[in-house]
Amino acid sequence: MRKIISVLMENQPGALSRVVGLFSQRGFNIESLTASPIDDTGSLTRLNLTTDVSDDAVREQIEKQLHKLIDVIKVAHISETDHLEKEVLLLKLKVTKSTRLDLKQIIDIFNGKVLDISQSQYVVELTGNSKKIDEFITVIKEITEVYETARSGVIGMTKGDKAFRV
Repeated sequence: MRKIISVLMENQPGALSRVVGLFSQRGFNIESLTASPIDDTGSLTRLNLTTDVSDDAVREQIEKQLHKLIDVIKVAHISETDHLEKEVLLLKLKVTKSTRLDLKQIIDIFNGKVLDISQSQYVVELTGNSKKIDEFITVIKEITEVYETARSGVIGMTKGDKAFRV
């Protein structure tokens, strides 16, 4: 089962590679990874990792080892809580006269946005959970050719009064 782990860390050279190395050394795959500064100074970074570690004892061990890394300030397993998760998709696809209307209807149904239009291509943006994005891609591929795909990776945040901060 997919797990989302958030890591609050100092924005230092090598910090990200130490976190990734921890997973690599144990033979665990990181399905998606996002990292971005969370304050105006750029001194803190929030890392969102999506992994398929299904054994809770192993996941807890990884979290404990993450805490031991010098740049790590806080670790949270947010997929165990009531949370929100989103991903952004950019998709470049083939458009013809015969597919243009169908594609536009599907994009609208999924609440997507056409960012760029040319005679033969659209660039589409879609935001949602991974399941919604996967379903969108599947439907689009039934109608036309997909030239290029870029996905942001999963970001997540707990709902309610709890905040993930220092």
